[in-house]
Amino acid sequence: MTLTLKPGRLSGEIAAMPSKYELHRLMIAAHLAGMGLESLPVISDDIEATRECLAASHPPPFGLPPLAEGGLTDPCLRLNCRESGSTLRFLLPVFAALGKSVTFTGTGRLPARPMQPLVDLLRAHGCSIDSERLPIAISGQLRPGIFALPGDITSQYVTGLLFALPLLIGESEIILTSPLESAGYVQMTLRTLRKFGIVIHETEQGFAVPGGQKYQLSTVNCQLSIEADWSSAAFWLAANALGSDIRITGLDGASEQSDRAITSLLEHRGVMDASQYTDLAPIMAVVMALTPGEGRIANAARLRLKESDRLHAIAENLNALGGDVTELPDGLVIQGKPTLQGGGADSFGDHRIAMAMAVAALRCENPITLHGAQAVQKSYPAFWEDYQRLGGKIA
Repeated sequence: MTLTLKPGRLSGEIAAMPSKYELHRLMIAAHLAGMGLESLPVISDDIEATRECLAASHPPPFGLPPLAEGGLTDPCLRLNCRESGSTLRFLLPVFAALGKSVTFTGTGRLPARPMQPLVDLLRAHGCSIDSERLPIAISGQLRPGIFALPGDITSQYVTGLLFALPLLIGESEIILTSPLESAGYVQMTLRTLRKFGIVIHETEQGFAVPGGQKYQLSTVNCQLSIEADWSSAAFWLAANALGSDIRITGLDGASEQSDRAITSLLEHRGVMDASQYTDLAPIMAVVMALTPGEGRIANAARLRLKESDRLHAIAENLNALGGDVTELPDGLVIQGKPTLQGGGADSFGDHRIAMAMAVAALRCENPITLHGAQAVQKSYPAFWEDYQRLGGKIA
């Protein structure tokens, strides 16, 4: 889908959408507790992927440790994670803990995204896995023990293990061999686990996980409330920083979401350390490109392994629009200007690149022709509707 986005200014009120990060976690925990998922909204393609994969594994004797001999008796499942890295990396260890035979598939760039560190860990603890890239077939029973992995690849590996290890008979330990990046998302996982009665002990090196636990929603936490999403709201907040006037409702200023940092990043636009906030890099690059002076995005090598090579996609697009961006192996150097010229841009199949270009269009001298605008379906299907409702001009 190609859209022509005209310069302008957004204004009005909008409710922040539910956090897809929290929804992934609540769906998995609720399913492991044997609960239905009907009360949880399906807000995007990524969330639909998690819901479909969990639904395909019914009926769930989940919440109980796996059977001692041979695991569960389900036939081999074939699960399509679509383009959702969270779905794949969360559910691979969970199904390994449950002794299920599963083949995971996916689309887009997901088959190219790294999985080997997690696959190696699962193999070392009793699982048979035929590949380090999709499609991945897994069978056998995950065993408890020590799970050592670097913290600077993706926090999604840690979250997947935190969901899975409590189900095993025996204590496990997660040891982080390097500092944990995107740590706020692991804290979100721990909060979800506490809601479902799961005990995890944080240690100096990582996490100690008692085995034989049962997922169950306590009467105190009987409501599955969902936080508003700072990641998607970041695009509207950035538009405000560039001259729009949008009131965003529902955001929790005390949230543990890493991307709540957008508020402070917008106040100090010179340098961004992307190691903790990888999803904010595309929109912060746009803000820097439209702020006179030099801006830098550093520690961003992981951006090359997202739905697109985001460092390349950002530099290519902003330079095509008249910006001045130098692409480094692990970051960007951006010489900001008051406005951009406009022209052609491409989403590179990446939802966050598409939404960042929509904000850039507001401060261009001429329209932007954006190719691949449908990429927003991955996380924010109503983005273009909301953009127009706030006054965004689309031809």
